[in-house]
Amino acid sequence: GLPSRVKPKGLDHDMTREPLVLIPPMLCDARVFGPLTAALSPQHPICIMPTTGAERIEEMASCILDWAPPKFALLGLSMGGTVALEVIRRAPTRVTRIALMDCTSQAETPQAAAAREPLIVAARAGRFADVVAQEMPAHCLADGPRRRAILDLLETMARAIGPVAYVAQARAMQRRRDQSATLRQIRQPTLVVCGAEDPIWPVRRHEFMAEMVPYARMEVIAGAGHLPPLEQPQRTVEVIRAFMQQPVVLR
Repeated sequence: GLPSRVKPKGLDHDMTREPLVLIPPMLCDARVFGPLTAALSPQHPICIMPTTGAERIEEMASCILDWAPPKFALLGLSMGGTVALEVIRRAPTRVTRIALMDCTSQAETPQAAAAREPLIVAARAGRFADVVAQEMPAHCLADGPRRRAILDLLETMARAIGPVAYVAQARAMQRRRDQSATLRQIRQPTLVVCGAEDPIWPVRRHEFMAEMVPYARMEVIAGAGHLPPLEQPQRTVEVIRAFMQQPVVLR
C-alpha cells in the first residue's frame, strides 16, 4: 500500500485546505487583510470578496455566494461582518465556520442612519476627502507608532473604492436588518473578535453577540482599535490560525 504520509491525488480532505472567504469593511479592499492573507495563504485558499456595486447587504451576500467555493470558512470585518451574517443566514450549509470581527449584528438606529445623510451628500458633491476623514478618524485606531501609516493606507484604499461605491455602501448599512435571530441559529464554530480599544463597536457589543451564538468563542485583541488585522497583525494571525485549526463540529 501507499506510505501513510502519501495520499492519492484528489482524495485529500485535509481541512487545512479549507477555503477562507474574507469580507472587508466599508471603503477598504484586499489590502486591509494583507498580513492575514500572507500568513494563512500557504495553508488555505483565500478569497477576498468586494462589497462594492450593491446598495443592499442582501445583494452583497448574493454576489459572494455566487462566487464563493461550495463550502468555505467566513471572516467579516466591520461592514464585512454584517455581510457575513447575511451570507450564513442565506446559506448556512455552505459555511463551515464563521469569524465576526469588529462589527455589529444590530440594525442601524434612526439617529445613525440620519447621520449618514450629510456624508452621502458630501460624497456626491465632490467632497469625498472630507467624507473619508470622517469615516476613518484617527481615534478609531489604537494609539501607536503604526497609526499614521495605517491611516495613509485607509485613505489610499478609500480613493480606490471611490465616492459612488461609498454611497452604495452607506445606503446598505442604513438599510441593514437586525441579525439577532441569525446569531441564535448558528451551529458552526464561531469566533467573535474585537480590538480592545474599538470605539465604534466596543467590547461589550461583541460580548452581546457572542452570548447569542450557542457555541461562540470570543477574543479581544489588546492594543487594537477598529482594525486589528492592520494594528496588531501578529496577534490577529495567531487568533485566526488557531480558529481555522479547530475541528469542525456542527452542533
